[in-house]
Amino acid sequence: MKVKPFKDRVLEVVRKIPKGKTLTYKEVAVLAGNPKAWRAVGNILHKNRDIRIPCHRVIRSDGNLGGYNRGEKIKRRLLESEGAI
Repeated sequence: MKVKPFKDRVLEVVRKIPKGKTLTYKEVAVLAGNPKAWRAVGNILHKNRDIRIPCHRVIRSDGNLGGYNRGEKIKRRLLESEGAI
């Protein structure tokens, strides 16, 4: 049985976050199988350009939005339109 690379597991977890919900970078890392890799999650999502993966639904553990590769204003607008914040 072949194990999926961490990047693929992260994108799979984020793809399943429902509209109006968020997860933290740490929660994504835990669900992807590497609880200490929350910074890697941020790096993976920052490089993602696939709009089918809702990277804007991943936020910091302290409640702040964190970064977004299309800009923080767009991240905030998307989350507000989905009722997540």
